[in-house]
Amino acid sequence: MIKQTIGIVSTLAMGLLWASGCSPVRVKPEQTQSSPVFKKLVTTTHSWDGQVLPTYPNGQPEISILRIIIPAGARLKTHLHPVINAGVLLRGQLTVVSEDGKTLHLRAGDPIVELVQTLHYGVNQGGSPAEIIVFYAGVTGSPITLVEP
Repeated sequence: MIKQTIGIVSTLAMGLLWASGCSPVRVKPEQTQSSPVFKKLVTTTHSWDGQVLPTYPNGQPEISILRIIIPAGARLKTHLHPVINAGVLLRGQLTVVSEDGKTLHLRAGDPIVELVQTLHYGVNQGGSPAEIIVFYAGVTGSPITLVEP
C-alpha cells in the first residue's frame, strides 16, 4: 500500500511539473573563449610626465622584471631609474610624484611608462596593498634603480 501510494504521488508530482512547464535546471558550462584576446595597454615614446624617452644604452641588453608590493599607507623612498621601464598595476592604487610635483594616480589595471633619470616616489594612499609588475630594459652590470641618499 505504501509503495503504491509513493508511486502515485511521484507520478502526480512529475505530471504537475511537466504540465506547468517546469523542467530540471541545467547549469550551462562556463563559456570558454575560443580565441586569445590581445589588448594593447600602451605604446609611446614618452614617459608619463610627457618627457621623450632616452635612447637605449649601449651594451648587452638585460631585462629585469620586478613584482613590487607596497603596503597600504606606505611611501617608497625617492629614487630614479637610469633605464627605461614600464609596468602595470595589478591591484590596489598608487600615486607617483615627480621631483617637480607632477602626479600620476594609478588604479588596478593601469599601465605606467616610468620616468627616466628623474627623481620621484610612489605612495599607496589606499586601504589595501598595491601590487605592480615593472619591466626594466637595462644593460648587464648597470643598476635599474638609484635611491636618493
